[in-house]
Amino acid sequence: MPLSVHKLASRLTFRQLQVFKAVYDLGSYSKAGDLLGLTQPAVSSQVRHLEQALGLPLFDYVGRRLYCTSAGEEMARCVRAVFGELERIQTKLAALEGRVAGELSLVAVNTAQYVVPYLLRAFVNLYPEVTVSVTVVNRAAALQRLSENRDNLVIMGMVPGEQPLVSLPFLDNELVPVAPQGHPLLAQAPVTAQAFLDSQLLMREPGSGSRLALETHCQEQRLRVTPSMELGSNDAVKHAVLAGLGVAVLPKQSILPELAMGSLAIVDIPGFPLRRSWCLVYPQAKHPSPAMQAFIDYIQQNIRNFEQFFRRGMA
Repeated sequence: MPLSVHKLASRLTFRQLQVFKAVYDLGSYSKAGDLLGLTQPAVSSQVRHLEQALGLPLFDYVGRRLYCTSAGEEMARCVRAVFGELERIQTKLAALEGRVAGELSLVAVNTAQYVVPYLLRAFVNLYPEVTVSVTVVNRAAALQRLSENRDNLVIMGMVPGEQPLVSLPFLDNELVPVAPQGHPLLAQAPVTAQAFLDSQLLMREPGSGSRLALETHCQEQRLRVTPSMELGSNDAVKHAVLAGLGVAVLPKQSILPELAMGSLAIVDIPGFPLRRSWCLVYPQAKHPSPAMQAFIDYIQQNIRNFEQFFRRGMA
């Protein structure tokens, strides 16, 4: 027989709900523990107590993989609503006092992770009561999260035109052709784009924004693109270039230390660098929360400052 609401509420704690939400979102007891500062046994204990209170299992292990049960999916919807209401009341109370507070969840594509910390530095000082979370994913995952409206804002470069989205450009993103120190191409000037592309080209995986930008450019210029190796992150591509495995087109902001040290060099190629813009993106129908609107306003008001800061860093 189901418990009454009063009895069920007396058996539940917000800590249990918080732990459950972390396990559900991250798909892992250990990752949830890392996020919340708990040991894995402590996470397991909280979930077990919650399952005992509800009388149903919330997660199952099949092999070594964690799966959410039907009861867990129902619980996840309930917990999202509970924490959403807590965030709403926190925001409302802050607004009554003329303050900006609440959660600001940002998603950044891999190539944007090099600029996001600098965007946040002054913002968190201006709004200390806003709790910021940043999730770094590839472009395909960012688009998926965008379609599901899971976050406040997505920071990306190649914004899809087929979806009803608000896109606010705020910073140039240069993609430059690079080779390791001593590479034969560096002794030639200029190098044809096709010769560069045929020199053991290292690329990101399909779905990456930087790969899409390069493929789009090559398609427009009728250039052949045949990667010799695909890697899952810009850092992996960068280190593969440093190791002498080939050449690549990378965001300039991601390789500033290597350019300064001379371990990587930009290859002189007509038509490069490829110039794109970083954008704040969110669904057109979305109503910005106060924290989200504060961040949008902050970015728009400081576009020139960001340009000058990154230009100095890239000089």
